[in-house]
Amino acid sequence: MTKHRIGTRKEWLASRLELLEVEKDLTQRSDEVARRRQELPWVAVDKDYRFETDEGSASLADLFKGRSQLLVYHFMFGPDFEAGCPSCSMIADGFNGSTVHLANHDVMLWAISRAPLEKLRGYKQRMGWTFPWASSHGSDFNFDFSASYTKEQQSEGIEYNFHREAKLPPRAPQENGSAQSKFAAMCGIDSFTYMRDRPGVSAFVLEGGTVYHAYSSYARGVDGIWGMYQWLDRAPKGRNETGVWWKRHDEYGKP
Repeated sequence: MTKHRIGTRKEWLASRLELLEVEKDLTQRSDEVARRRQELPWVAVDKDYRFETDEGSASLADLFKGRSQLLVYHFMFGPDFEAGCPSCSMIADGFNGSTVHLANHDVMLWAISRAPLEKLRGYKQRMGWTFPWASSHGSDFNFDFSASYTKEQQSEGIEYNFHREAKLPPRAPQENGSAQSKFAAMCGIDSFTYMRDRPGVSAFVLEGGTVYHAYSSYARGVDGIWGMYQWLDRAPKGRNETGVWWKRHDEYGKP
């Protein structure tokens, strides 16, 4: 027997109209936040980053592919990972259909990870993805844009999502049942190694032959592109989470 409030259609409509005003206000505030993102100052990128792609070695400017805007998803897949992060994988499941529309609206979307290209290719084939994915293996790119950290940085307390985290103990955290330990095991690594790569989104613009960094967002700031949660937020029971429940899309039904 449900404990949820049951009402008439008239009561539902009255409540829905009240909620509509709140939703409209949220939409307007979201528009204002987007405007403020676009007003951030641009910072020239003065380092020559190199990436390995399916078309060969590429510079950051090459990733624009003739467009003036570049969106990068910092996908958690370090050199020691045996498979990509399950959360990043769920987010990336929504990229295939978006890339063609973005590319035809002057925006290139790429995933970038530190793992060697061959690892990314194998995982991409397993997942059935077609979006562009570049390897920054051997480059400072992930480190410079707060998506990866060295062992030394981790031991001192990293700067992630624009604030400093507490120092980690010298041994990897192995809390039973924690999201970190579960996801680390799913990637074939320990928690300490898993947490040296982090998710995020960065935006760049190319003008007059110069690449500029325009925006970056991390942690819960990535929620907006996590399409599955946008659907769950509209489902009758919402996110309805008591812990980590998701897997890679080819792992459901497996023990």
